[in-house]
Amino acid sequence: MSLSITLSGTGGAQLVPVFGCDCAACRRARLQEQYRRRPCSGVIKFNDTVTLLDAGIPHLMDDWPVGSFRQFLLTHYHMDHVQGLFPLRWGVGATIPVYGPPDEQGCDDLFKHPGILDFSRKLEPFVAVNLQGLQVTPLPLIHSKLTFGYFLETAHSRVAWLTDTAGLPNKTLTFLQNNRPQVMVIDCSHEPRPEAPRNHCDLNTVIALNEVIRCPQVILTHISHQFDDWLMENPLPEGFEAGYDGMRIVMD
Repeated sequence: MSLSITLSGTGGAQLVPVFGCDCAACRRARLQEQYRRRPCSGVIKFNDTVTLLDAGIPHLMDDWPVGSFRQFLLTHYHMDHVQGLFPLRWGVGATIPVYGPPDEQGCDDLFKHPGILDFSRKLEPFVAVNLQGLQVTPLPLIHSKLTFGYFLETAHSRVAWLTDTAGLPNKTLTFLQNNRPQVMVIDCSHEPRPEAPRNHCDLNTVIALNEVIRCPQVILTHISHQFDDWLMENPLPEGFEAGYDGMRIVMD
């Protein structure tokens, strides 16, 4: 069976266009739907199973009716990655598993009032779990809240999903160096900056990381309107591309 990952959202918390902003990237996004960016998220399909990777899109229930997906896989509990869960939890019917980092606080009152969501599926760093035939290994990231990236592996495919993060911890970098992904989807919120930003990568950081990982296909996500504005005038290095909402990665 093939593994496919769709980038259902490629923006940060501000989204693109940004409210009130008149930069070239925001003007373009208001005029052309394909340049809009929703909250960073993904859809994993493998063995006829659909897993939603993060849940930051507010109207999640409209896109994914009952029975259309199996479980959630969360990177962390910042609002722009979980806000779609708040109305969904009050639904009726079967319980929906939620896999994610062992964050004791979660977000707001999600843990106190989970509704139909089962938050008991806590993951541990570098301890792989099997989701209907897909091996998923949690990878610690560097962020202001406990955050995991994920290494998604089948018999023939290896994909790394690495958002939100500012650089990578040494153990995660070593893991990726030793298990080189064929595709890496990575946080790149910012254009090249003289100093590495906090919480999210800039392009210089991602380039330096891939000099170690040596992934042949690097897809940038969690993109800000400032970076989009920079991309309108500047090319990316060979092997790098800016993700976009609806972009589909198919691994045979």
